[in-house]
Amino acid sequence: MNIRRTMKARRAMAAVAITAGMILTVAGCGGGDGDEPKAKKSPSSADKGEGDDKEGGSQKPAGGSVLAEVKGESGLTLKVTSAKRDEGGFLTVEGTVTNGSGKAWVAASWRGDERELTKNGGSMAGASLVDTAGKKKYLILRDTQGRCLCTRFTGGVLSGQSVDWFAQFPAPPEETTKVDFQVGAMPPAPIELSEGE
Repeated sequence: MNIRRTMKARRAMAAVAITAGMILTVAGCGGGDGDEPKAKKSPSSADKGEGDDKEGGSQKPAGGSVLAEVKGESGLTLKVTSAKRDEGGFLTVEGTVTNGSGKAWVAASWRGDERELTKNGGSMAGASLVDTAGKKKYLILRDTQGRCLCTRFTGGVLSGQSVDWFAQFPAPPEETTKVDFQVGAMPPAPIELSEGE
């Protein structure tokens, strides 16, 4: 009889210890009091395609300067603020798009013509880089399920709204320092590449 009580007591203590440990772990992972801004995903992370449904332009461009600015497609303005090589042979391009069309814009023409890319909806999936000197075109990277490593404009972009975007490509060779960024019917935007930090 004593053995049973001892075993029951040990199980109860173990359950209490495990529960207390889990509560402390969850409390330690809490967000705090909300005064600190939430960390944003790095556009150079390899899991970009996984969370792109939430993107909606929430990525902040890394650079403050504008590498290129082009206007077209019924009042749209595209700015490129950063084009950096990342470790692992990637090139991340970032910027903003401003909708000056007077109506909501859904980026349908920016998703690309490839059948695999149609699942990305309104996004930067149809973007490309053209190395005119090397005579080579670089298409946007995608994961194994066909999701682009780029911003998805979930819900579109309202008139007058500016939205941040990013797009990842295979990095051109080291000797290539300038490329043309192209998306949809926007004019090519000549940009200079820089090394990542």
